[in-house]
Amino acid sequence: MSARPTPAFEGRCTCGAVRYRMTSEPLFVHCCHCRWCQRETGASFALNALIEADRVVLLEGKPGLVHTPSNSGLGQKIARCLVCRIALWSNYGGAGDAVRFVRVGTLDEPDRLPPDIHIFTASKQPWVVLPAGTPAVAEYYDRAAYWPPASLARRDALLARLNP
Repeated sequence: MSARPTPAFEGRCTCGAVRYRMTSEPLFVHCCHCRWCQRETGASFALNALIEADRVVLLEGKPGLVHTPSNSGLGQKIARCLVCRIALWSNYGGAGDAVRFVRVGTLDEPDRLPPDIHIFTASKQPWVVLPAGTPAVAEYYDRAAYWPPASLARRDALLARLNP
């Protein structure tokens, strides 16, 4: 993960009815090229910053939750603005409510969070060219092999709180 200048990241939906702040750097940033993400976003991939839910603070408004299926079969809850319907983040069934997958494109400065890894590249669109120097895997990956030690420690601390 690249060094980032400041720890706070603010974002919003398109109409501005919902504003939020990530109070720290994310654990990791995924650029997912799976067909599910392509279908759900209507785009070639989804760019998500994984972060502990308690580090995402609402500044204005309140999103509604839309329950949708997922490839894992566990589903996901997508937090959307109730006015403009923009997706702000998801909580996937496997991680539960403890980890949010914040849509990087909703950040005020999305260029501050480039992907740390490209995943499910076996199903990426053939015209998408992946940058040299950023890890890319055909499907999912071994977290211990790619996440920085500080993010792994934060994950362990989160798991310890959830499973005392």
